[in-house]
Amino acid sequence: MYRPPKSHAQTSLFCSLEEQLNHKPPLYVLANKIDWNKFETEFSKLFDEKMGAPNKPIRLMT
Repeated sequence: MYRPPKSHAQTSLFCSLEEQLNHKPPLYVLANKIDWNKFETEFSKLFDEKMGAPNKPIRLMT
């Protein structure tokens, strides 16, 4: 019996992570509604730029 050759295309290899994610989960929707720059501005006032380890993304802290 004849079978068509399997396609081994890797189209997702060159797609961004944003394109690969499911956009329906509530946390995904919520994360895109939050103004993360506002949080970064407010939290940056509490930390010293010259001392300590490099900062982590604000999304990990909130």
